[in-house]
Amino acid sequence: MRVRKYLHGFCLGIVAALGCACWSQAQEVVAVQDEIVLKSGSKILGTVTGSRDGVVTIETDFAGTLSINLDKIASLQTSNPVLVQLADQTVIAERPIRIEDEQLSIDTATDAGQTYPLSELLLVNPEPWELGRGYKWSGLASLAISSQRGNTDTDELDYSLESKWRSKRDRYTLRYNGEKDRANNATTVDKWYGQGKYDYFFDGPLYGGIQASAEHDKFTDLDLRYLVGPYLGRQFYEEPIFTLSGELGASYVNEDYIVAEDDDYAAANWSVNASSNYLGGDSRIYFDHRGILSMEDTSDYILNTILGLAFPLLWSLEASAELQLDYDAGAVEGVDKLDQTYRFRIGYTW
Repeated sequence: MRVRKYLHGFCLGIVAALGCACWSQAQEVVAVQDEIVLKSGSKILGTVTGSRDGVVTIETDFAGTLSINLDKIASLQTSNPVLVQLADQTVIAERPIRIEDEQLSIDTATDAGQTYPLSELLLVNPEPWELGRGYKWSGLASLAISSQRGNTDTDELDYSLESKWRSKRDRYTLRYNGEKDRANNATTVDKWYGQGKYDYFFDGPLYGGIQASAEHDKFTDLDLRYLVGPYLGRQFYEEPIFTLSGELGASYVNEDYIVAEDDDYAAANWSVNASSNYLGGDSRIYFDHRGILSMEDTSDYILNTILGLAFPLLWSLEASAELQLDYDAGAVEGVDKLDQTYRFRIGYTW
C-alpha cells in the first residue's frame, strides 16, 4: 500500500510539473505576440510581418494574414524586433516598435524610446532590394486559347509575357505579346510585339532610360517596325490606390512593309501607365498607353491603348479582361486605321 501511495504521489507530481510547464510555455507564447488595437476598439494578436504603402500586415492564428490600413490603427506594439526604414532612408535594425497617437517609437541601441512622426515610417521589414541589395524579379505570363468547330472552324491563340528586374537604383523590363488566329484552315491574324527597356532612377520621382521595340502585323502589311531611343520619365504617384507614371522621348523608327514602300523617320514617343486597387478584393484596374509621332509628317502617328481589369484566382493565378485599341493614322491603303481587340486572359504572376 505504501509503495502504491508513493507511486500515486510521484505521478501526481509529474502531472503537476508538466501542467505548470505547459501553462508557462503558453503564457510565453502569448507574451511574445505583437498587438494591434484598432480605432474601433478591436484587438488583434499575431506577428507583424511588414508595412508598406500605408498598410500593415500581421500573421494571425485565427484568420491567416491580415492587411490593415495604418489610418485605422489606434496603437501597435511589436514584441519581436523588426527592421525599420524611415522616409529619409535611415535603416534601424532589429528593434521592437510602438505606434500610438500618430507617433512611431523605437528603442535604439543608443536612445530608449526615440520618437518620430508616423509619416516618417516608410517600410517595416523591407525586402533586400529595397535596402540596395540585389534585384527583385516580378512578372506575368498569360495565355488565352479558344477553339470552335461547326459551320466555321476557328482557333485563336493570344499570349503575353512581362518580366521586370528592379533594384534601388535601376530597372530592366522585357515584354512580349502576340496573337495568331485561324478560320477554316486559313490564318486571319498573325502579329506580335516585343520591347526591352532600361530605367535609371535619379533622386526623387524622375528617371531616365532607353528602349528598343519591334513589331510585326502581317494583315496590316507590316513586316517589321522597330524603334530605338532614349526617354525621360516621372513617377507621379506610387500608391496601391493609384499609381501613375509617364515617359517622353525621342526615337528612330524604321518600317518595313510587305507590299507598301518602306519608311524610316525621327519620332517623338510617349507612354502613360496607371493602375488602381480602388475596387478592392485585390483587383486592379489598369491603363497602358503608348504613342509615336513622326517628326517629319505630324499627320503620321500611332496610338496603342489597353484598358483592363485584373483579379486574383487561386494560388498565383490572375484573370483579366481587356480592351485594346490600336490606331495607325499612316496605315497603308486598304487597311483600317483602327483595330479593336477584346480578350480574356488567365495568367501566372510572380
